Amino acid sequence: MNSVLIVVPILVVLMFLLGTELNRKSFTDVARSPRAVFVGMFGQIVLLPLVAFGVAYVMELSPVYFMGLVLIACCPGGSSSNVFSMLVKGNVALSVTLTALSSIITLFTLPFIMEAVSLYLSAQSGVTVTLPVGKLLMQNIVLLLVPMLLGIAFKRLRPVAAEKVSRVLGKAAFPALMFLAFVFFLQYTTEIIDNFTLLGVAVTALILVSMLCSSLLSRISGGGNAERRTIVIEVGMQNAAQAIAIATSPFIFNSGEMAIPAIIYALMMNVILLLYVYFIRKIDR
Repeated sequence: MNSVLIVVPILVVLMFLLGTELNRKSFTDVARSPRAVFVGMFGQIVLLPLVAFGVAYVMELSPVYFMGLVLIACCPGGSSSNVFSMLVKGNVALSVTLTALSSIITLFTLPFIMEAVSLYLSAQSGVTVTLPVGKLLMQNIVLLLVPMLLGIAFKRLRPVAAEKVSRVLGKAAFPALMFLAFVFFLQYTTEIIDNFTLLGVAVTALILVSMLCSSLLSRISGGGNAERRTIVIEVGMQNAAQAIAIATSPFIFNSGEMAIPAIIYALMMNVILLLYVYFIRKIDR
């Protein structure tokens, strides 16, 4: 089974779903709460890739897994982050705003961060790692920006229908991602099993360190509990489907092996965040 034929529709649907959840308020909130938005964006756009690079460097990952781990960190927030924010009594409006902004900003930051990492790895390992930046930008626009704009237009023209579609797609998002992970596991069973310990530790470290750093950053900046919880979830939950789509794209890396960190990340991310929700709700009680 060609995994690209699965991941691309899932990614397009997720971005369309995000579009149906956006409204003018999602962006005007930036002006009303610039500090919280800045902290969240800094955590996602700057902090997360640096943590991923540091983890990959310390654990001496091979170039393909090094690129795979940093690729996850360069992707925007996951579409389910809004639900997790609601579960921990976070600021859902802030969550939607951060997800929307990161989805737009990373269209352009992701190619250039990945290009810098590929140049670093080529210089350090002697293995040539190439990245067609132009093709990556074009793929991001087609698979990410266009579906999101269509979702926004659909909500504007058919608000009632958009709300119903959003509810249905929202329930299907997590099962679809798990199905994608299952398909990749069947295709790369040996590679995943052989590297599960190493990459499991790497992605767990990426999630936990980034969540801790973003929490501290929010606390230092004076954010309240709701804001801090939201930023922790936004930084801890990235769009694994996008990372898989870029890694396996025949126009970009065409590497199923590079997608393995994202597959393991998708599993560990949900486990860790569910535990986070459990402990937060226990504390609140």
